[in-house]
Amino acid sequence: MGFNCGIVGLPNVGKSTLFNALTATATAQAANYPFCTIEPNVGRVAVPDPRLDKLVEIGKSQRKVPTSLEFVDIAGLVRGASRGEGLGNQFLANIREVDAIIHVLRCFEDDDITHVEGGVDPVRDAEIIETELMLADLDSLEKRVPNLEKRARNRDAEATAQLAVIAPLMEALREGRPARTAIPKGEEETVRRLQLMTSKPVLYVCNVEEDSAATGNAFSARVQARAAAEGAAVVIVSAAIEAEVSQLEDDERREFLEGLGLSDSGLDRVIAAGYGLLGLRTYFTVGPKEARAWTITDGTKAPQAAAVIHNDFERGFIACETIAFDDYVRYEGEAGAKDAGRLRVEGRDYVVQDGDILLFRFNV
Repeated sequence: MGFNCGIVGLPNVGKSTLFNALTATATAQAANYPFCTIEPNVGRVAVPDPRLDKLVEIGKSQRKVPTSLEFVDIAGLVRGASRGEGLGNQFLANIREVDAIIHVLRCFEDDDITHVEGGVDPVRDAEIIETELMLADLDSLEKRVPNLEKRARNRDAEATAQLAVIAPLMEALREGRPARTAIPKGEEETVRRLQLMTSKPVLYVCNVEEDSAATGNAFSARVQARAAAEGAAVVIVSAAIEAEVSQLEDDERREFLEGLGLSDSGLDRVIAAGYGLLGLRTYFTVGPKEARAWTITDGTKAPQAAAVIHNDFERGFIACETIAFDDYVRYEGEAGAKDAGRLRVEGRDYVVQDGDILLFRFNV
């Protein structure tokens, strides 16, 4: 089960620097000129979760296997991308393929780093990107409609249903609102298949200078106000600091961050926010060989959660032994939780909760 977040923004805002730090690699060029990233770079990143460390300790597991999230570094968009400006068509196609969008906004002044729009204004930058995405989405839908209308006139029920879903999306886009503000209730999957870029959830990442990493600055405050108005999330980072932090060992990292007045790295907050943006949840399996985290979507039932480990687990699902994380810790493991009556046996209708420790019973 793969989930990914596309990192987008104007050229020279810090996208590739952030990506390099996230993946602790140098696979994405971070150069001071537009379009230095031509192909999207992809990296899988471990999702930090202190609960897993606790489970390794209690379960005396030999190794720890965190879950992961995929990040895609997409080359910088420019004004006019929806009409093919820059490398617009290619970049827009890359964005359509991701599950969520992390929008990096430049929130720092630096005369040595060119800004493609001539000056720093993160709210304007956000509007440029969103406008280009909305125009491309509207164009995509307008190209679909004539064929759907023709089929609907011939009493094609599927075409008629699709037109009913598309109509409010087109109305929103023509009014300058992203498609995610007009998704008909219960039609989320239908809209997902349309691959509209503005239907995807968005996280704003404010890239600030080092001195503002802990508190933000006037630029990031404006982004936070915009995000609050549209119900979006914001993470403040200094990509330059994160590039340094990603190269340090754990003890050095903690000391470095504390010296800057930070309790955790911006990268950890970006990863956690991306995970939440996608509506993801984590369950665990614990044994002497390994303690492992597994990713599911919110609302996943036990048989489908089992399928994340192996399809045979879903086909032969009988039941799952379940312990809540807090109970596992409180009673110091499976045996203690069972003695305290905190181990439950759940059936196929059980909705797995975030933090559950599961042991599946199956027969194939």
